[in-house]
Amino acid sequence: MSSVASAPVRVRFCPSPTGNPHVGLVRTALFNWAFARHHQGTLVFRIEDTDAARDSEESYNQLLDSMRWLGFDWDEGPEVGGPHAPYRQSQRMDLYKDVAAKLLDAGHAYHCYCSQQELDTRREAARAAGKPSGYDGHCRDLTDEQVATYVAEGRTPIVRFRMPDETITFTDLVRGELTFTPENVPDYGIVRANGAPLYTLVNPIDDALMEITHVLRGEDLLSSTPRQIALYKALIELGVAKSVPVFGHLPYVMGEGNKKLSKRDPQASLNLYRERGFLPEGLLNYLSLLGWSLSADKDIFTTDELIAAFDIADVNPNPARFDLKKCEAINADHIRLLDVKDFTERCAPWLKAPFAPWSAEDFDETKWQAIAPHAQTRLKVLSEITDNVDFLFLPEPVFDEPSWTKAMKEGSDALLRTAREKLESADWTSPESLKEAVLAAGETHGLKLGKAQAPVRVAVTGRTIGLPLFESLEILGKETALARIDAALEKLAA
Repeated sequence: MSSVASAPVRVRFCPSPTGNPHVGLVRTALFNWAFARHHQGTLVFRIEDTDAARDSEESYNQLLDSMRWLGFDWDEGPEVGGPHAPYRQSQRMDLYKDVAAKLLDAGHAYHCYCSQQELDTRREAARAAGKPSGYDGHCRDLTDEQVATYVAEGRTPIVRFRMPDETITFTDLVRGELTFTPENVPDYGIVRANGAPLYTLVNPIDDALMEITHVLRGEDLLSSTPRQIALYKALIELGVAKSVPVFGHLPYVMGEGNKKLSKRDPQASLNLYRERGFLPEGLLNYLSLLGWSLSADKDIFTTDELIAAFDIADVNPNPARFDLKKCEAINADHIRLLDVKDFTERCAPWLKAPFAPWSAEDFDETKWQAIAPHAQTRLKVLSEITDNVDFLFLPEPVFDEPSWTKAMKEGSDALLRTAREKLESADWTSPESLKEAVLAAGETHGLKLGKAQAPVRVAVTGRTIGLPLFESLEILGKETALARIDAALEKLAA
């Protein structure tokens, strides 16, 4: 299958502004964006905000901010405009009302007066008889007398779309040819009793009016596709739509326990990754691998490489598992790919309040610039920089007690005294000289370098694991480093 279109590609990303954006949503946005850019097409960013009870302006602004942070651009939509404005469904209600009326007048839709209790009773009876439990068409062909009786009872109807009595077959760009028989696709509601249009109506109408050519969306919406195809055909007949778009349904993103990653899962929140200091390009690189790959032997690539290679036909229909450790590893690779100047600038938020435990006055830009290249090779996420460099900017190290206990074994005081003596006479402009001093101290006490440097590292930085010790000592400076060894010896004596 090829996803290359003869006509210009127009795709859309249409989230609802409810709560924080999540990584499954981002993966859908990414594939639409990459598909549009690959084909030099148009990406329409549309906001589905018809649920007044759940939608919020705060979530709307957060959506836009997240899209910008990720590096997505769009050709039509909020803040950009376009020929099919407005791009918020809450501002398009008159359009939906007009099309619903046309569907009713043409016989493609009808008023349904069934109560919820009646629907439930008939569904249970159908299940008991082993029949499909969808809507049974009870109100499809009501007489004027039946309608009058329902109205007299005070019933307010919903509007249902009349599904054609025919098999619907279409070719999904991800899953191939799919067929749905009439008994499995019953008539469905498109307008609530209070007159509010449902997603099942507004989404296809917007796609039709905005001339969307390809609908790339989550697998959870696959069951609604035959209904929408039938609606598109009705809209074409009414002159509202020009054609039926091509569909591609993306695989589920799985979380813990082989379950679909939910918005409520802690690791699903995009904000979590921003706050931890993931790079947008690292996160997008990983998310693109959830169902797609650039090649069998290349996991690390740029967004430009992704766009150049992306074809929706290459997406694997099987569920993709979200692996946080792999996500972190890929992000670490992208951190290492940054030039040092870019790296130092991106770390800036974590080097000041509220993240940094040191005062602004204690921050030393010269020391930061010196340590940055060494830190860059060690981080998985940018937020780790704070703990890695705090020993440079705090008056004294913050001792991690488990690290202290692990490093300061019997005889550590003697080792530290010897190391201090050797370091006193070392060349503090040479990390290699500092290494030789600690190595010599270790040899004096029958220890290899790894064992000998552990007490020195904890005494100076507070931790057993961190940035390269001897470069850190050089940057910290002789006076401060030796004073910290003295303090550690006092702590041991106490």
